[in-house]
Amino acid sequence: MTSFLQQRSPDVPVTRRHALGLSIASLLAPLGLHAEQLKRQQRSCILVWLGGAPSQMETWDPKPGTANGGETKAIKTALPGISIAEHWPRMAKALRQVAIIRSMVGKEAAHARGTYHLHTGRRMGTPEKHPNIGSVVAGELGDVNSDLPNFVSIGKTLSSGFLGVNVAPFVINRAGQLPANAATAVTSPRVARRLALLKAQDADLSAAGAAALVEEHRVLYERARRLMTSPKLKSFKLDGEPAARQQAYGKNRFGQGLLVARRLIESGVPFVEVSKGGWDMHNRLFTRIKPAAAEVDRGVATLLADLKQRGLLERTLVIVAGEFGRTPKVNSKTPAPGRDHWARNFNLLLAGAGIQGGRVVGKTSTNGQELVDRAVSVEDLFQTICHAMKIDADKELYTPGGRPLKIVDGGKPISEILG
Repeated sequence: MTSFLQQRSPDVPVTRRHALGLSIASLLAPLGLHAEQLKRQQRSCILVWLGGAPSQMETWDPKPGTANGGETKAIKTALPGISIAEHWPRMAKALRQVAIIRSMVGKEAAHARGTYHLHTGRRMGTPEKHPNIGSVVAGELGDVNSDLPNFVSIGKTLSSGFLGVNVAPFVINRAGQLPANAATAVTSPRVARRLALLKAQDADLSAAGAAALVEEHRVLYERARRLMTSPKLKSFKLDGEPAARQQAYGKNRFGQGLLVARRLIESGVPFVEVSKGGWDMHNRLFTRIKPAAAEVDRGVATLLADLKQRGLLERTLVIVAGEFGRTPKVNSKTPAPGRDHWARNFNLLLAGAGIQGGRVVGKTSTNGQELVDRAVSVEDLFQTICHAMKIDADKELYTPGGRPLKIVDGGKPISEILG
């Protein structure tokens, strides 16, 4: 299937190679197979967004025994010679499935700007409103005829930017329940009559010069209708999930969000974001980190195991990240200190979709103050995401004004973790 982002210009000549591709696609079409989907092997992505910026020294790059290390101890992991912070015992056992990037280098140390940078691969300050990476994946890998949205966010996220409503995130606030207003007691014939009346009303508005706006509304209403009547709507709920599995993920909003994310990608949604905020720990860090890490440690470790057991991990990219890191030096906010904003070196996790687990990329100094080896830029990260998702990072998307912008502007994939 060709997405709306992949339309071929009528001015581009059809080559022998393209003609061969068309003939193969025509053979597959009657069987209900889509060459592009087969090529990408139904790739999907779950972004675990830790809003507020978790400390690298309390997560994947601790510095115990140093002045900067604070109260945080390190624990051994499944990887010989590799330690992580003590708050992550389940993830310590799961690291053979995971690649740790310890040398991320950002350029934004303010929350809104850092969130934009790590969601779009671009910095704020240009005329364009760049699309969320989830919207890019939805446009490149999604099915425009799907009953389910191609990008679901459990919690707030950034918009689809200049890509528009077709790939906008479908936001739900509480996992395990039907989306708001999805359930209806109105019968299908009545819904059809109401939509017909709406269409007639919109025709007048379209004739008055608002055709583009009317078309956007029509698409949204049609998708809402399909979602409300689809058997796949049950993917948003936890009915049928064993109590033991729900307990394994954690009986909290975040853990249940991860379980719903697994159900959604299993039903064909190519991108799901699950958010857990509260990581802006300028004070009381060493107290607050324990319950926050416990939920994520349990939920993400269970998600990885569940995906692997179901044969989904090999095609599902899992990203665990925040917008930047925290200062290596503990601040002086007595009697309950913390760490402040820091983008010069921080860390994140990648797993699945061909990412080689059991790898650690980058190194910081003994006190965490300096980057010693292998700087990884945000552009490198986005190149790696595209590689794992089988998306052409050099493909040009067009703004409403006709300006071409590559999906990723610069950078190279992180070769150390790619198969």
